[in-house]
Amino acid sequence: MTVIPYKDQTASKKDQVAQMFDNISNNYDLLNRILSGGIDIIWRKKAISYLKSERPQIMLDVATGTGDFAVEANKKLKPKKIIGVDISAGMLSYGQEKINKLGLQNTIELKLGDSENLPFEDNTFDAVTVSFGVRNFENLEKGLADIYRVLKKGGSLVVLEFSQPKAFPIKQFYSFYSAQILPRIGKTISKDTSAYTYLPESVAAFPYGEDFLQIMQKVGFVFTRDETLTFGISSIYYGKK
Repeated sequence: MTVIPYKDQTASKKDQVAQMFDNISNNYDLLNRILSGGIDIIWRKKAISYLKSERPQIMLDVATGTGDFAVEANKKLKPKKIIGVDISAGMLSYGQEKINKLGLQNTIELKLGDSENLPFEDNTFDAVTVSFGVRNFENLEKGLADIYRVLKKGGSLVVLEFSQPKAFPIKQFYSFYSAQILPRIGKTISKDTSAYTYLPESVAAFPYGEDFLQIMQKVGFVFTRDETLTFGISSIYYGKK
């Protein structure tokens, strides 16, 4: 089932996702901190730690948004170059402001681009990261296949994405929070009624855990593994080309 942000529109999921993130871009970072209680920062640091021993020099951050993951990766890994790609010009605009303020514009470059048709040559990057972005791909398998294409042989993919808790009572609390609390807070701050209704719907429809690993394996990734975080609210996925 394809979950889309705006059910009254006929535009593709890709176009709707771009529109949605343009609409909420000015409050996106604030909402992330509020809705996750700041724990998303810890999740990102944990995901980046998967690459610490590999010391990648040329990195790609897909669905980079406002560049939080790219900034943290630069801080922890010290690569020569990180390119962040996103389909939302609004998100990239705020990301560029952040990067300029930090003086990182010579290391981190942001580009408008499609995750399923990445504007790079084959075998370009030592590592690719995606933070809370793969569930927004219009065609998940195609997007992962294109990430595989631009990775160098031996390169690594690290994905951080929401999953679903299974244990009582976390499962029940998370379900209530996602359906009742999160959309209300999101609507109040972002003024976009659909964006934070789409979020829990997209999480519910996402093939997390072993199902996601199987898609990674199908497009060619090896040595795949996953790790659940915070009772299964999010997960880290890892694989190599």
